Amino acid sequence: MADSEELENMVLSFRVSELQMLLGFAGRNKSGRKNELQGRALELLRLRSHPAIRLKIRELYKTIQADQMAAHQMYGQTGSSSEPQIDQNMHNRNYYSTRQAISQQQQQQASISAGKELTPAHQASIPQPPRTKQLVGPTTGAQLWDTSVASQRTANTAYNPYQYPTKVLQTPLHIQPTSQYPIHPDVKLKKLPFFDLLSELLKPSSLMPQGSMRLQENTFLFHLTPQQATDIASSRDCRTGSKMDYVVQVQMRFCLQETSCEQEDFFPPNIGVKVNGKLCPLPNPIPTNKPSVEPKRPPRPVNISPLVKLSPTVGNEIRVTWSADYGRRYAIAVYLVRKLTSAELLTRLKNRGPRHSDYTRGLIKEKLNEDADSEIATTSLRVSLACPLGKMRMCTPCRASTCSHLQCFDASLFLQMNERKPTWNCPVCDKPALYDNLVIDGYFQEVLNSNKLLPDVNEIQLLQDGSWENLVLKKEKDKEKTETKAPDESRDNKIDVDTVDLDETNPTPAPKEKKRAVIIDLISDSDDDDEDNTPTQSTKKPASGISSPKKPQTSSISSTSESPEYMIIDLE
Repeated sequence: MADSEELENMVLSFRVSELQMLLGFAGRNKSGRKNELQGRALELLRLRSHPAIRLKIRELYKTIQADQMAAHQMYGQTGSSSEPQIDQNMHNRNYYSTRQAISQQQQQQASISAGKELTPAHQASIPQPPRTKQLVGPTTGAQLWDTSVASQRTANTAYNPYQYPTKVLQTPLHIQPTSQYPIHPDVKLKKLPFFDLLSELLKPSSLMPQGSMRLQENTFLFHLTPQQATDIASSRDCRTGSKMDYVVQVQMRFCLQETSCEQEDFFPPNIGVKVNGKLCPLPNPIPTNKPSVEPKRPPRPVNISPLVKLSPTVGNEIRVTWSADYGRRYAIAVYLVRKLTSAELLTRLKNRGPRHSDYTRGLIKEKLNEDADSEIATTSLRVSLACPLGKMRMCTPCRASTCSHLQCFDASLFLQMNERKPTWNCPVCDKPALYDNLVIDGYFQEVLNSNKLLPDVNEIQLLQDGSWENLVLKKEKDKEKTETKAPDESRDNKIDVDTVDLDETNPTPAPKEKKRAVIIDLISDSDDDDEDNTPTQSTKKPASGISSPKKPQTSSISSTSESPEYMIIDLE
């Protein structure tokens, strides 16, 4: 319990820089006022009392104590009454150093016979010294000392604020010193398929933070040659009613300062750009629903051609403002590029030539024969000839060489989609499908150009030997069967139906309500008609009334036998 209270007191004594370092170490939001930062730090200590966080708090607290010790050693170690009294809070606001900085300052003070320095509060009123000497240290950066003033201070110990030299504020802990930032880092940005690189106007340059402020600012300059200015001006689309666009563009790109691999476009947080004093429009930030998370801008290059001075005698100035981010470095680069269209990329893709059909045929055999030893083996594959993007039959089937599936997509639709919104992901497996990895499939191109392919079929079946056949749906097969059976059935009905006249004397139709099976006595025409029994006559009476509008005196029974025979006829 006492340990927690001690840590809370340490957190309450932290400055804004220490609070930002602590929250950045824990992965929390570092923006806001001091009271908000203190509230987050205390909440972090109470809810997530991790040993690493406790050690970080103690480490930052020791840094504050080291700053106070440095201030006393620099201003009050001799105890001279003529020396000005230094406000401790002033040191807390203006001096940031480590223990290595303290030891180096002691060595510098031992080599200089001067007494003590003036506080930074008087720096604004002191004029710039005429003669300076630069002493560079490994951790404290450049410090400026006036040698003439230092020699005068040995003879005169009276306090005179104008005799004390200026001192450059040391770099805070959470921002690396400027000397550690390379001016032109060895950074390579990824190639953009829709742009041809013509020349490099500004090499990748570091965004160097200066001082302890979170909001930083840097300025960069670049010039155009006469030929470059002419190319840009002549490529402008000046048609009435059309948006002013350039085919040859001046393109600005930002990225992380990483040299391990090619970098994608990446904007620093809270970035703002002015080109020749005019605000440059940037891609709109992507909104997010996560609390305390800064929205990011989509990674795209920025066309600054309308803001550039197309003159070889006048330089172009780019002023960049951004928020310094702990642990991340950023770089800026400016290129002269030529914009391409999806039709031009499709032409280049076709000029490479299709991949041979035997390659895809071998993949088909491999996929269908790899399960040959198992009990359940794949004997065929179904592949669609419709593009998953446009849902229509493909014209130029292609896929990425890095994909393992056989399904292709239409190259023209894929390039048009990425021209509007460059994602470069395969529409089948959603894996990266870069333009340089796209290949036209010769096997499916032969299928689309084959006379064997039916016009209404959009699916084919791949067989084990690498061949293919049309895949007709079951409904279509049933429809074809019914169409072939219909004329046969009508022909059979015409052959089998005979008309038999059962009774010519009583053609009155039977009532429709009485639907029943009637027994009819079919006898030959003989002289025994008078000797018939009464039941026989009763059966003939309903038989005499067998005629309906639907089946008028027709039957499929022909009477050829001479012996009496009883049959049951269903009138329904």
